[in-house]
Amino acid sequence: MVLYKGACYCKAIKYEIDISSPDEARTSLCHCKNCKRFFGTAFGLTTKIPVKAFSYTSESAKPTVHEADNGSGSLLHREFCSKCGSGILEYGAAAAQDFRYVMTGTLDDPGALPPKGEFYCINREKWMPEVPDIFHKDRIKD
Repeated sequence: MVLYKGACYCKAIKYEIDISSPDEARTSLCHCKNCKRFFGTAFGLTTKIPVKAFSYTSESAKPTVHEADNGSGSLLHREFCSKCGSGILEYGAAAAQDFRYVMTGTLDDPGALPPKGEFYCINREKWMPEVPDIFHKDRIKD
């Protein structure tokens, strides 16, 4: 098993990801308008993991939950720290039973799980180059 740890900016919320191999995780950039707005930058960066692999530690504060339409009629669930505002994870209604999308920058070592792909490349900012040697999709279903 491989154990990854992470926390919010103020460290009130702490979590662990326990997977058998880094191959079980998929870090991706997302250039959709929703991710740009939530992350406050030109793209979102999340790491998709099996739901059973994620747990908040025993000393962790409880995250605040926000649920809203993601812009396409689907409910998006996001958990974040109410003290510092750091996003911790998100998932849509379709993925709720199987996956969590952890905000990669909250990992203690975000470089340990490098990107494997980019989504919504059709919305990539003109000044941003394509990330080499990973998959690229103009939309999720491409």
